[in-house]
Amino acid sequence: MQYKPESTSWIEISKSALQQNISFIQNAIPKNTVFSAVLKGNAYGHGIEIYAPLAYECGVRHFSVFSADEAYKLLESVHGDYKIMIMGSLNQDEIRWAIEHQIEFYIPNFETLESTIKVVQKINLTAKIHLEFETGMNRTGFPISDFKRIISMIEQSKLIEIEGVCTHLAGSESIANYKRIKDQIQKFQKLKKKFENLESHTPTFHIACSAAVLRYPKYVFDMVRVGILQYGFFPNNETYIHHYLKNPDQKNPLKRVISWKSKIIETKTVKAGEFVGYGMSYYTNIQTKIAIVPIGYAYGYNRNLSNQGKALVRGLKVDVIGTVNMNMMTLDVTHLTDVKIGDEVVLIGEQDEQSISVASFSENSNQLNYELLARLPKDIKRKVVD
Repeated sequence: MQYKPESTSWIEISKSALQQNISFIQNAIPKNTVFSAVLKGNAYGHGIEIYAPLAYECGVRHFSVFSADEAYKLLESVHGDYKIMIMGSLNQDEIRWAIEHQIEFYIPNFETLESTIKVVQKINLTAKIHLEFETGMNRTGFPISDFKRIISMIEQSKLIEIEGVCTHLAGSESIANYKRIKDQIQKFQKLKKKFENLESHTPTFHIACSAAVLRYPKYVFDMVRVGILQYGFFPNNETYIHHYLKNPDQKNPLKRVISWKSKIIETKTVKAGEFVGYGMSYYTNIQTKIAIVPIGYAYGYNRNLSNQGKALVRGLKVDVIGTVNMNMMTLDVTHLTDVKIGDEVVLIGEQDEQSISVASFSENSNQLNYELLARLPKDIKRKVVD
């Protein structure tokens, strides 16, 4: 007998939600600005192998990933005419592989530039690169003062094409960083003029992430690297409020792409005056009906959500009670009727007219949307719906 075990939970990826979010992004940027869909962190937990073909089907033709491994998964998953840009560091073998597969990649330092020059001289193929510059993030990127030396090395190699010039903004989602971001933009604009004075190179310029698309729309330049918006989430509440104040007719133009679901595997009644689960973190003041769900911190459900998290059962919100275990969690379903083994449990998503958002998880566990999504294990089954 052929046996295929079921997952204890599953993730649904909504095509209609993604189409809505992509339309929102495209309407927010100039017509000629390229939208690059950022797929780092396993497509923010959505699963590159499932999400990337869907995004391509919805019209995306430029993808940004962090590593050669992610670029490889993307190539295996999507067959068609599109571009890939690797934003992380590469070793010499990975540089060669990227060049041979016409994949663009960041060069943030002289070590990577020298490795790229060695590779192109050896294989006699042109590398399409994006020069990353440091403008105030103080992380990766060339100092702008190295401009002349960089251009000299590239022009001597004759096999390197500067496809883009970029920088990374240090927290454009928060008004607290306004001065720092504006200083970065000014530095980048001066750098941009240096490149525009060159006759031999005509790169695209890009600095804007999801938050910058909304907060600094004048500076989206030629391409935007959008992550969290495409998945249906604003970068933070502050960014959402900023957008809403400018567009009060759009209460929430985004739609969550991901839903995370499981099923009840056990129900029982606990007498008043008992503790539930490990330790003594939850005490029953009244007779309490509980439901056990086969999801815990090993599956990305944060232990900090013990006695704080919410789930949906039979269209109503219920509390996570007791300590979240490695593989199980407990729900208080006292106020529900006819709850039984096999009933659907929604951890992220909608059920009837109620919803559980990743943002609500964040408020309860001090996690960012990004962090919780990216921590969803890769082996949870994912499938496309509608």
